[in-house]
Amino acid sequence: MCKNCDYTIHGHHHHGWDHSIPPAETVAPGSRLHFQCLDSSGGQFTKDSTSADVPSLDFGKINPVTGPVYVDGAEPGDVLTIQIEAFHPSGFGWTANIPGFGLLADQFKDPHLKVWDYNPDTLDPALFSDIAKVPLKPFAGTIGLAPAEPGLHSVVPPRRMGGNLDIRDLAAGTTLYLPVEVAGALFSIGDTHAAQGDGEVCGTAIESPMDVEVTLDLVKQEKLAFPRFTTPGPVTRHLDAKGYEVTTGIGPDMMSGAKDAVSAMVDLLCKDHGFSAEDAYLLCSVAGDLRISEIVDMPNWVVSFYFPRIVLG
Repeated sequence: MCKNCDYTIHGHHHHGWDHSIPPAETVAPGSRLHFQCLDSSGGQFTKDSTSADVPSLDFGKINPVTGPVYVDGAEPGDVLTIQIEAFHPSGFGWTANIPGFGLLADQFKDPHLKVWDYNPDTLDPALFSDIAKVPLKPFAGTIGLAPAEPGLHSVVPPRRMGGNLDIRDLAAGTTLYLPVEVAGALFSIGDTHAAQGDGEVCGTAIESPMDVEVTLDLVKQEKLAFPRFTTPGPVTRHLDAKGYEVTTGIGPDMMSGAKDAVSAMVDLLCKDHGFSAEDAYLLCSVAGDLRISEIVDMPNWVVSFYFPRIVLG
């Protein structure tokens, strides 16, 4: 447990954004909090789960977040600052292809599950197979505030006040800024990951329950249309050491370009390293990065997919 934290939030999980949900705690600006977060399955997957368990996943229980926390003095038009202090990983994680979900859902129609076992103390690269290890970088996939619009809103899509952002650089040391829409801001966090590539292309990362420490503060009456964040240093150092294999997709539609780039990388990993297509797709999601390489030379744009060679030894 965090000795430096002012509050611990546990057992207060919800499955959507709704400003009528009673706060789990009311805190002063500048408070440091310890959150106990579930994985995105809400505990439905365990160390003993297999691909046969994927079709029974209850989507009404996915992406639980811990909270909400009412920050005294927060009002619409303010900005809530979230200093991400630390993560306390569990050592258990999973990655899945869920039929109908993910960038290449039309190509990968069968359920597939990979269960991970990693060292939560050293965070050594997690073993995927005898030829692949994934460097770890814990972060919170879902981190946000309640919307002004009444009613229960799905936690799945990202929103202007945050939510399911799935930005892997929201790691320890990063400061996130979110626009406040309701009194108290009503902050919640969850969907913790041990590793993810930019794009999370199969729809899941290394989904892993873990505890998170954050400090919440306020900037009064500062205009902010969408979330922004500041990192404390380099963001890809854990992946850069051995370079990348890169595939591209080129054309007038950026989504099609992204699909083409990822599909080409799946094919390359299968051909050169003997992965099954399903395993290659999962590896792309937890370790590879989608990038917009060019968006000005109309009518065609270039989307690139970077796969770190360090994963392959």
